[in-house]
Amino acid sequence: MIEMPALADLLDVQELDLQLDRLRHERQSLPELDRYKKVANDLSKVEKRLEKEGAELRQLELDTDKADGELTIVESHLEETEKRLFSGGMSARETENMRAQVDQIRTQKGTAEELVLGLLEKLDTSRDIVKTTEGEQATLNQEKESLESQIKGIWKRIDAEMERKQQRRDEAVAPVPADLVELYDKLRQSKEGVGIAALANGVCGGCRLSLSALERSEVAEMDPPRCVHCRRLLVV
Repeated sequence: MIEMPALADLLDVQELDLQLDRLRHERQSLPELDRYKKVANDLSKVEKRLEKEGAELRQLELDTDKADGELTIVESHLEETEKRLFSGGMSARETENMRAQVDQIRTQKGTAEELVLGLLEKLDTSRDIVKTTEGEQATLNQEKESLESQIKGIWKRIDAEMERKQQRRDEAVAPVPADLVELYDKLRQSKEGVGIAALANGVCGGCRLSLSALERSEVAEMDPPRCVHCRRLLVV
């Protein structure tokens, strides 16, 4: 026969278990966690975008260096050709051919200069884009670190409270028979976390349904007492 003090102790255990459940729920459903997940997701997207923008910037830098090098070669070629043209000592036909060559090189130089200028403009734009994205990354990193600190602080408080509740729970459950604790634990799993309740004014504290006088008499004869409606353990 289950003694009433054991059921009363188990009711105390139930209250502590509910408090632990609430603390676990609070730990897992912090608003800061939702915000942290969003910030982390946004940061991941920004980092991927920055990686792409950085690659584009590096390619533009390479293209600009290459175009600038080619322009230098054309300028050097033009300078040498003009020197030969203006140095004289050539026939009229050679002079005419040399002038045509100079004109051709000048055209090449103009084209190369336009290419370099265009690349420099793109380079400036690309650097501005990367700088803006780096600013977004820094802001998100700062917010992420702040949220991490807040979450750790809240978790530390909750974990300390859970540890205190768990110690009290261990003390409260110690005198309760093992088979009764096992039944209670099974009921908690299938009854929304409530395995035992008090019968007050003929109403089960678990399912909130009233028990008739006959049903209450039936419960009183049970070992252990259980609600005829929800089958939870009852403290009568």
